[in-house]
Amino acid sequence: MPSGVLSELTAIDSAVYTAVAATDTPQLDVFFRRLSRTADKSVLWLGVAAALAAAGGSTGRRAAVNGVASIALASATANLVGKQVTNRRRPDRTGAGVPDERHVPMPESTSFPSGHSASAFAFAEGVGAAAPALGAPVRLAALAVSYSRVHTGVHYPGDVVAGMLIGVTAGEVAVRVLNVARRRWPIP
Repeated sequence: MPSGVLSELTAIDSAVYTAVAATDTPQLDVFFRRLSRTADKSVLWLGVAAALAAAGGSTGRRAAVNGVASIALASATANLVGKQVTNRRRPDRTGAGVPDERHVPMPESTSFPSGHSASAFAFAEGVGAAAPALGAPVRLAALAVSYSRVHTGVHYPGDVVAGMLIGVTAGEVAVRVLNVARRRWPIP
């Protein structure tokens, strides 16, 4: 990618981040801070998977397995590959004016790509493949989690978009691998 294009994309990324930081949203701040924290270490998605497995019958169990396997692949891709080959620093949320009420603990890893977004969209992709009726609501939740990372000031929007793309791809790959495995072994 030509350096001029990368420079302009970085400028847009920073401008959107700064605009979100400068927008007064006291009613939303608490919600997005809590949502972001709930999604730490995929706790939110693992809880949804447990509920699906317990109450969703065979479709719910398949959706749960798809979702958790998709998270595993997306998380490994984003955190063990993506963050290791890039060195993007986390945003300066104090300098950008992100209100203290939005703050969640600043991760120590690099910023690009967003692991929360990768896991969220991977889970949504996996669940939606097994239970299409759940696809839209879980994707909306994944979108909210992804946005929460910008709202709380720990990611640039570009980090989140890259994480979303990794998540969707990982979800598709994981589901295909599981479908092949299910033809050979008794996996839900």
